[in-house]
Amino acid sequence: MNVYIMRHGDADTRVQEDKQRPLTETGELEVKVMAKWLGSEGVKFDAIFVSPYKRAQQTAKLLHTLLAADVPLQTFSLITPAGSASEVHDYIDGMLSVERWQNILLVSHMPLVSYLSAEMSTDKSAPIFATASVLHIDYDLQKMHGPIVRHISPDNFC
Repeated sequence: MNVYIMRHGDADTRVQEDKQRPLTETGELEVKVMAKWLGSEGVKFDAIFVSPYKRAQQTAKLLHTLLAADVPLQTFSLITPAGSASEVHDYIDGMLSVERWQNILLVSHMPLVSYLSAEMSTDKSAPIFATASVLHIDYDLQKMHGPIVRHISPDNFC
């Protein structure tokens, strides 16, 4: 089973309400680069969970469209910047105990994406995520963690 953790694309810093910060043109380009890479890898998501914040929603919707994903986006209130990695991990493990998913994507924010990577991987390090970067974990359902396969950012392709 594969867990993909993605940080949203670059967002406008001029908006006062953090929840309402939209993607910038650079952020949209970053997401397009990552969608092209995921598509070239043949990744087909069985579930896509996304933070309710605008920049994460825009990231997920753009990715969803570019990958022609046939699963609905699921807004997940626990994956905000201040979310608890252990609560998210527990929720995902609960879902995985009943669902037969092979590939899931979580679109969220720093620092949660970093903490979640440490929580769900055998590595236990909390890597820094550039905007729109994706970390892939080969997740073992029995052990409830797995090794980090790769951590890719748009900069890897520019």
